[in-house]
Amino acid sequence: MAFPILDLPTPMHIASFADLLQAATQQPQPQRLLFVFTRAELPEGATPAQRARFEAGEGGELAPLMCVDKSPAELPSFAALQAEARQAGPAWDIVFVAAMADRPGAADEALQRMVDAVKQGRIEGFLAFDAVGEPVHFG
Repeated sequence: MAFPILDLPTPMHIASFADLLQAATQQPQPQRLLFVFTRAELPEGATPAQRARFEAGEGGELAPLMCVDKSPAELPSFAALQAEARQAGPAWDIVFVAAMADRPGAADEALQRMVDAVKQGRIEGFLAFDAVGEPVHFG
């Protein structure tokens, strides 16, 4: 299942985490932001060439470590997200983000679908940021 980055009445350009927060707060319905934190790992049975690329900082696969949902009001900045993630779990490399209308009880199921999508490499519907808050583009 594809996740809308945001259910926007008109398209908006999101070039930063601050843009994401602004877009989410401008929606007619309250939003939940969904986060899946990942770490780059070597796949099982990696070839010597894959190992060499990975050791050079390229390649590998992104394995989900933890996930959380937040309202935009709970996150004033990327620094706040970083601090909370640092307290909650291990070091991570990339965080994938999606948003949905805030409906009671819906976020847990949506987060599980998002984790499954990341595990399968289906990341095209998500925003991605590195550990310092820079947008990451794949493909």
